[in-house]
Amino acid sequence: MGTERHPDMLYRELGSTGETVSAIGLGGYHIGMEHVDEALAVRIVRTAVDEGITFMDNCWDYNDGLSEMRMGKALRYGYRERVTLMTKIDGRTKTEAAKQLEESLRRLDVDCIDLVQHHEVLRFEDPHRIFREGGANEALVEAREAGKLRYIGFTGHKDPAIHLRMLEVAEQHGFTFDAVQMPLNLLDAHYRSFGQHVVPYLVEHGIGVLGMKSMADGYLLKAGVATPTECLHYALDLPTSVVITGVDSMDLLGQALDAARTFAPLSEARRAELLAKTAAAGACGAFEPFKTTSLFDATAEDPSLLGEEEEPELPSLA
Repeated sequence: MGTERHPDMLYRELGSTGETVSAIGLGGYHIGMEHVDEALAVRIVRTAVDEGITFMDNCWDYNDGLSEMRMGKALRYGYRERVTLMTKIDGRTKTEAAKQLEESLRRLDVDCIDLVQHHEVLRFEDPHRIFREGGANEALVEAREAGKLRYIGFTGHKDPAIHLRMLEVAEQHGFTFDAVQMPLNLLDAHYRSFGQHVVPYLVEHGIGVLGMKSMADGYLLKAGVATPTECLHYALDLPTSVVITGVDSMDLLGQALDAARTFAPLSEARRAELLAKTAAAGACGAFEPFKTTSLFDATAEDPSLLGEEEEPELPSLA
């Protein structure tokens, strides 16, 4: 998937999967927003692919499924074969995860999704719910064996310690993720940094690094300490496989494409300059509210997305 090359796009390896993907990925949330009609959504996706973007992000809960349905329509007529398609599920039980995956397959109008990720790993109990007997990871592993997905990952935006706990619990169960998604931006470098604490583990273990919130959901731009291009170039300079960016207009798509075209590795002096001018804004997490509030936590706003939690079976101590 996603094997076509465009001269103005960067391409990188997706961890140890053997897949080659565009260094810029198209975020799925924005194409389902109210001010984006279906025609524009389809145009954004297809233009992105034609211009070399081969990584498509989405999620089962984005805009009540509209984002997946629009992406499914956009990827018809030969576009599906040109991309690495990713979506996410919220369910923490095997039953709920399997149900959500089937709904995503139907909405996206595909038989197989390249990468499916456990969404919003935000709590220290999430890893245990996902990996317990009858947990969500069982559903994804069985779906992989059935050919409904190819790779498995997880996402979260709250705290690097929770990501590391998820990786630890996975290792305890003999499982290695193919990709992990997290906020990677100029403010992250200064507060509860995924870039400092999680990325080195992923690189060491050959796990794909998926960066999101390169502009801190727009708050970095509101802080007035960096331009969109500086934000994207910084994230691209990290050992990311893909930097996923939200696009709700052709102008923003052009901005993302231009950032890929003009990217060059940052010098030590340039990196230090960018970090210095963002240090004050990044110091306490005020401009990364997805880390410091629950306002960005869909599964906190609606816990039913996780599925009904079951009483765990206690192990025998004999």
